[in-house]
Amino acid sequence: MTAVRDGEAGRPAGLVAHLDDFVRAVRQAGVPIGISDAIDAARAMVTVDLLDREQLRHGLAAVLLKRPTHRPAFDALFDLWWPRSISNPPGFDTAAADGKEWGAQAPDRDPDAADPGLSAEELTDAMRAQLAQLLLDGDDAALRRFAEFAVERLGQGGPSPGGQSFFSYRVLRALSPDTLVASLLQGLLGGQERGGLAEQVARQTIRERLATFRSHVESEVRRRAAEQRGKQNVARTAVTPLADQVDFLRAQHKDLAELRRSVTPLARRLATRLAARRRHGRRGRLDFRRTVRASLATGGVPLVTAHRPRRVHKPELVVLCDVSGSVAGFSHFTLLLTAALREQFSGVRAFAFVDTCDEVTRFFAPGSDVADAVQRIGREARVVWFDGHSDYGHSLETFAEQWPTVVGPRTSLLILGDARTNYRNPGLPTLGALVKRARHAYWLNPEPRRQWGSGDSAADDYAELIEMVECRTAQQLTDFITRL
Repeated sequence: MTAVRDGEAGRPAGLVAHLDDFVRAVRQAGVPIGISDAIDAARAMVTVDLLDREQLRHGLAAVLLKRPTHRPAFDALFDLWWPRSISNPPGFDTAAADGKEWGAQAPDRDPDAADPGLSAEELTDAMRAQLAQLLLDGDDAALRRFAEFAVERLGQGGPSPGGQSFFSYRVLRALSPDTLVASLLQGLLGGQERGGLAEQVARQTIRERLATFRSHVESEVRRRAAEQRGKQNVARTAVTPLADQVDFLRAQHKDLAELRRSVTPLARRLATRLAARRRHGRRGRLDFRRTVRASLATGGVPLVTAHRPRRVHKPELVVLCDVSGSVAGFSHFTLLLTAALREQFSGVRAFAFVDTCDEVTRFFAPGSDVADAVQRIGREARVVWFDGHSDYGHSLETFAEQWPTVVGPRTSLLILGDARTNYRNPGLPTLGALVKRARHAYWLNPEPRRQWGSGDSAADDYAELIEMVECRTAQQLTDFITRL
């Protein structure tokens, strides 16, 4: 390593460059990091002990991260840029079959050498037994060393251009840690009674230790892949998108679970923004008497006008949600948002549509489960009229005819859908009349802006009547709420 020192960081220049590459990778993963944060990270490296890897991890996380949801991406990249080791892990003594203690490190042993006394099946059984014991003990360091050894022995796949490939699913398939739950539960409970609080605590402990083992295996596989293909290449696929950057149309079940936790604060901010616009958008009537009295101080010239205070009330909201199959992921999120908005607005009317419209407010009573509400909408709501394909024109016309007084001068109208009409009548006059009657009107579209107007999309036509906002991720929804 070069002996040239960086003046401010007090560390070798090569290490500062390495830190800069790491910060860039974390920023590219979607974590917001400013220049001042990067400077603080360089200063933190002067304070922490670089030989203590966990101290370095927590020190950098403390100055670079602002939200706990960013920690998984940070940890995955930290393991690539600051690996635990750059050589094969030591082997484990596999003499358990002969009655000797399993798990002792054998530094002088070649991990690539086959065990002469054990067949492949016997080795796997012995490793499963050792894994069960380690999970019972809860020793994280020993569990990590075992994961490294398991990847070396069981995770090898076909050769790649850069060398031997390793896969975490091979390790997990061979050891099948989920099948050890029954024996682990018995070991943790001992003679305690089943079915009580002790069993719940034991099951939660087992789930956490199994998750830790899987993370150790995945981390070791990433480390080996980074040695062969380069950490920059591995970083593109090793880090899953942050929850606020997941595309609604491609969201998986685990992504929706994470989004559910972010919906409530977003709904609260949206209600606050709309209420603020209502307060500042229209003042009360002119108070003539107070204005004249105030003008006496300026020679009878009314430089300052006085207005009667308006009655403050929560804003009213009408939500129109497209729940067709083409926007299934987005519709699930919009229904989550609708349920959260009901707690922030005095009058929330929710309507769902596919090729016709029906009110679904009754499914979002306070305290109701959103997943159950979504299922009830599919079973009980009348959202299909003809063939079950999106028909925005007929849906808007049905809404305007059956609920003509819902949208008024105190109402904020929020439409959520991809604006794809299947080449049917888009209902532009009906939408225009609704927008004119509403105080505020916005359309959140989950498709990229470049796709608006392509094919059967009427987004460009709708955008001439209502403010249409690209809203593919929770981050874009946050940006929309911020600029209101």
